[in-house]
Amino acid sequence: MKKLILSFAVLAGLGISAQAQTEKGKIILGGSVAYQSEKSDANGANAAESFNVLPSVGYFVAENIAIGTGIGYNYSNVGAASTTGQREEFLVSPFGRYYTALGEKFKFFGQLQVPLAFGTVKATDASGDAGSKTGTSTSIGVALSPGFAYFPTKKIGIEFALNGISYNNYRVEDANGNELKGAGSDSFAIGTNFFAPRIGIQFHF
Repeated sequence: MKKLILSFAVLAGLGISAQAQTEKGKIILGGSVAYQSEKSDANGANAAESFNVLPSVGYFVAENIAIGTGIGYNYSNVGAASTTGQREEFLVSPFGRYYTALGEKFKFFGQLQVPLAFGTVKATDASGDAGSKTGTSTSIGVALSPGFAYFPTKKIGIEFALNGISYNNYRVEDANGNELKGAGSDSFAIGTNFFAPRIGIQFHF
C-alpha cells in the first residue's frame, strides 16, 4: 500500500513539474532576430539584404493557454532596379498558444498567429540604392503552426516550431491610394519540412 501511495505521489510531482511553466498567471518572453544578405555578382554589387526583429510577450490566461503579441521592425532591399525594391515595415503579430505535456520536460504546442505589417516602399536603381518613395504597403496574414518545447530549466524553453498552414495578403498603394498593379501578392501555403524547423528560446516567469 505504501509503494502504491509513493507511486501516485511521484506521478503527481511529475505532473506539477510539467505544468509549472504554463500555468495561469505566468508570463512568456521571446522573439526573433534575423539577417540575410545575398550577392548577385562577384563584385558584391546588387546585394540583396533583409533584417527582421520581432520581440514578443505573452500571458497565460488559463492553464496551458497563452495569448500575446509581437511588435517589431522589418527592412528588405532586393538589390536591383525595382519600383518597390526597398521596404521598411512596422510589425504587429498577435498570437494564441495551447500547450499539452508530453513528459516532464517536453511539451507540444499549437500556435495561431495573425501577422500584420505596415510600411513604406521605395524605388531602387540598378545598384540597389533607394530613391523616391513609391507608396505604402500593407500585409495581413494568418498562420497555424505546430511546435515542440523542451524545458531544461523551469524558466527556459527551447522551441522547435514547424511551418503549418498560412495565408498572406500583401498590397502596395501609391500616394493617391491607388493599388500598384503587380506589386502585391496573395500567398497560401500548407505543409511542413521536418528537416528545417525554426529554433528559438522563450523565457517563462
